[in-house]
Amino acid sequence: MKVLNLCCAHDHHFEGWFGSEADYLNQHERGLIACPLCADTAVKRLPSAPHIHTSSSRALEPVLPQVHADESAGNAVASTPEAGVRLTQQAAWMRAVQHVMAHTDDVGHQFAEEARRIHYGETEERAIRGQATLAEAKALVEEGIAVLPLAVPASLKGTLQ
Repeated sequence: MKVLNLCCAHDHHFEGWFGSEADYLNQHERGLIACPLCADTAVKRLPSAPHIHTSSSRALEPVLPQVHADESAGNAVASTPEAGVRLTQQAAWMRAVQHVMAHTDDVGHQFAEEARRIHYGETEERAIRGQATLAEAKALVEEGIAVLPLAVPASLKGTLQ
């Protein structure tokens, strides 16, 4: 099993697990590897160093920042300031999206219709999410109905397995 450090064109860092180097190259050439945050397929492989367990391995400095859990805040942090900011921002964004997904009703493509029904008091007020075209979203805003576009990673739309 090969675990590779990957990065999309939007500088989102993530891991990819592959059966072999050939599997990675095959999937990369076919555009099958996508960022779990933004679904970008312009993915590049980052340098990584193998970790070998030896008695002197503690003396070696890692090539990439080491990530560890900050248990007091529940955040992932890294050993360099830049990596730490990036990981903290990605983690905060993912938590926000997960919160929205957990605390809203998915009304699918009926979003604009359901938002109007709620706004005009035709149905009970509740938090909803769904899909709307740009024209539908503009019409809602013109009617005084607040909407917010939210990019939801494909990995959160279904189950992981």
